[in-house]
Formats: sequence, structure tokens, C-alpha cells
Amino acid sequence: MSREERLQKALGHFECRRCGTCCSWPGRVRITSEEADAIAAELGLTVAEFTERYTRLSPTRRGLELTDQDDGACIFLTEDKLCRIHNAKPQQCREFPWHWDYPRSEELCEGLRIAWKKV
Repeated sequence: MSREERLQKALGHFECRRCGTCCSWPGRVRITSEEADAIAAELGLTVAEFTERYTRLSPTRRGLELTDQDDGACIFLTEDKLCRIHNAKPQQCREFPWHWDYPRSEELCEGLRIAWKKV
């Protein structure tokens, strides 16, 4: 069985362990204007306040991304490894790990490690 086939089987067993590891990886979290509206509402901010405090222009200058903490973690990852905007988190975050291809993700994510063992 190929790695891709094993991965697809493993994803069928994936259960998030809420370890916060995926939110600690450096990377870009792109957001749509609808997601900006929802996150701003979740935080009790205007969209202008939210975008000024928590976003940056993407390198392609075609959209917004969430900013990072100093260590590269998502700006909304709390000290207890929970998502501060869980109810309004972007689609990109909700799709982890199904549409992600992060090097060493099976090694770093507890939920994926457990799922891989079941395959």
C-alpha cells in the first residue's frame, strides 16, 4: 500500500486530541472576507479593528492572512493550547489534517500518530 493510500486510511481514524500542535507550526493561514467578518464578530470587534490587529496582507497581495505569535504559532492559540476563535476558525484550520501536507505531521500530531497506528 502506498503512503498516500495509508494516509487516506489513517485520516478515516483521525480524532483531534486538542494538543495545539497544528496551530504551533509556522505557516500561513489565509482568510476570506466572510471569515474575517465571522472572526471579528466572535471577538466583538469591527472588521477594521480585527484586520488591523490580527491580519497581514499575503505575499501575493491578493488576500489576508492571520498574523503569528513571536514563536510562529497562530495568534489565536491560547497558552492552554486551545483556539480562541474555535467557533469562527477559518476553513483552512477546520480542514486539518485532511487537506494539509505538512512535513512530519504524522510525527508531530498526536491524533495523526494514533490514526497511523490503526492502519
